[in-house]
Amino acid sequence: MPRTSVEFHGQQQFVLIINIKRLNRPTPHVIYSARPPNELNQNTHSSKQPTMTSIPDSTLRALVDNLKSSEIFTPSSVGYQDSIRRWSETGIKQAGVVVMPTETEDVRTALLWAQEHNVDLAVKGGGHSVAGTSSSEGGLVIDLSRMNKVTADTEKKTLTVQGGAVWKDVDEAGAEYGLAAVGGTVNHTGVGGLTLGGGYGWLSGQYGLTIDNLLAATVVLADGQVVTASATENPDLFWGLRGAGYNFGVVVDFTFQAYEQKTPVYAGIIAFTPDKLESVVEQMNVLFENPDPRSGAMIIFAQPPGAPTIMVNVLVFYNGTNEEGSKRYAGFLALEPVVNMIEVIPYSLLNSLQNPMATYGDRKSFKGLFYRTPMDAQFLRSMLDELNAKAQDHPDMIPAMLLECYDMRKTCSVPLDATAFANRSLTQNGLLNLRWTDSSKDAEYRAWAREIQAKFKAQFESQLNGEETADVPQYINYAEPGDAVVNNIYGSNLERLKDVKAKYDPKNVFHKMHPVSRA
Repeated sequence: MPRTSVEFHGQQQFVLIINIKRLNRPTPHVIYSARPPNELNQNTHSSKQPTMTSIPDSTLRALVDNLKSSEIFTPSSVGYQDSIRRWSETGIKQAGVVVMPTETEDVRTALLWAQEHNVDLAVKGGGHSVAGTSSSEGGLVIDLSRMNKVTADTEKKTLTVQGGAVWKDVDEAGAEYGLAAVGGTVNHTGVGGLTLGGGYGWLSGQYGLTIDNLLAATVVLADGQVVTASATENPDLFWGLRGAGYNFGVVVDFTFQAYEQKTPVYAGIIAFTPDKLESVVEQMNVLFENPDPRSGAMIIFAQPPGAPTIMVNVLVFYNGTNEEGSKRYAGFLALEPVVNMIEVIPYSLLNSLQNPMATYGDRKSFKGLFYRTPMDAQFLRSMLDELNAKAQDHPDMIPAMLLECYDMRKTCSVPLDATAFANRSLTQNGLLNLRWTDSSKDAEYRAWAREIQAKFKAQFESQLNGEETADVPQYINYAEPGDAVVNNIYGSNLERLKDVKAKYDPKNVFHKMHPVSRA
C-alpha cells in the first residue's frame, strides 16, 4: 500500500496515501463445466475449506439450458475461485453454481430453478458481507455484478441504478451530469446491500438516508413475478424494502432522487497522536452542539503502517468551499495534527477516501456500535487503550474503530413507521473492524469483538437513565446475523413486516440477512 513519511516528535512515521484508483473487481474468464471435479479446487483466498455437496449434472443442465445471457461457474470451471471471491475471506463459501446474469429474465429463471430443485439461494451485490450472507455453501449464488448500469434523468434529477452496481458507479455517473445521490462512504460497497438496510452517507445531513431518496425499485419476487415497488405501486412492498429489503426479492434496479452537486467538497483525513484524544473529543462535541447539515466527520482509531501505536484520525467533510470547511473544522486544525490530508476534491472522489483502510482480502469481523452525544472522552480513552493493548498482544490482528459523527436531524424528521427502518434517532453509529489471516483465531477474535460491542451497549444504556425509546439503536447494516446487541433489529415495525413477508415471500426463500420471523 502506498505510504508517505512525515516527521513529528523527532520520529519518522508513516501514513496512508489516499488512493483514488479504481479497485479491480474480479472478472471471470470462462463459463460452464457441468462435471464436478474429483477434488475441490483450492481456494487461494481462504485458509480453511468447507466441504460441499455438488449439484447433479442433470439439475445443472436444467438451469443452463434456460439461461439466455449469463456467465455460469461450477467448482470445476476456470474462474470459479474468482466468482466466489468476497471482500472478506470470512464471507467466502463454496457455491454449487454461480450465475452472473445480465438481464432480469435470467434472474427470474435462476430464482425459480433454485426453488424447484430445493437449492439454497444467495444474492450477491458488492459482496461486502463478512458473515457470508451473499454466499452459499453448495447452493446457487445469483451474482448481480454484471448488472451495473447507471442511467441519469437530468430533467427529474434521478439516477436509475442496476442492482449489481457499486457506489463508485453511481458517483462517477452522477458526476457526468452534476448530480449526486446519498450513498456509501466506501465506494466499492454494493448499492443494493447498503440501500436495503437504510444507507447513511456524507449527504445524509442534507437529504436523509439512502432509502429516504429511493423513489422506486424493480423486484423479482420469489414466485417469479417482476414488479415495481413505489409509493403508488405495491406500496407495502416499497415500505418493507426501505429498511428490511433483504427479505422480499431480488432488486434488479433502484431509482434514486439525486441532487445538484457541481461544486467540489472539502474533505480529508487529519491525524493526531493518542495524547490528543480528549481534545479531539472536545472539538467533536462542539460540532454536535452546533450541527450543520452540510458537514460530517468520523473519528477513526487505526494504526497506520510504521506507526508505533494506534492513532486518532479524523475524517472530515464539508459540502462547501475551502474557506467554509476550514472555518467549520478550525478547532481541530488548531490542535496541530501530525498529518493533514484535507483537500478540495470532486464529490465523485469523496467516497474513495476510506478505500485504503477497506481493501479486499484477509479475514474480517464487523461489530456495530452505537453511542449518544456528547461523546464521553473517558470512555473512549478506555476503548483506545484496550485496542492498543490488544494490538500489542496480537500482532497478527489489526483492530480499527470508527465512530460516525453526522447531523441526524434530517433522518429523524421521517416518522419511524414511514419505512421499515427502525434506527431513526440522534443516536450515532460506529463500527469495530478486526482484520487477521489465521482462521484458527476466528472464534477468539470474534468473541473479543463482542466484548467491545457489549461495553458500548452498557455505556449507551447508562446514558438513557431509564428513558424508553421506540427506535432501535443498532444500525441494521452494521449488525452481523446472530449478534444479540438488540433483541429485535426491526423494533416496532416488526409486526407489519411479518405481514409483508407473508405476502411476498411466504416460503422464506430470502433468509440470509436478518430474516423476518413469521413466528
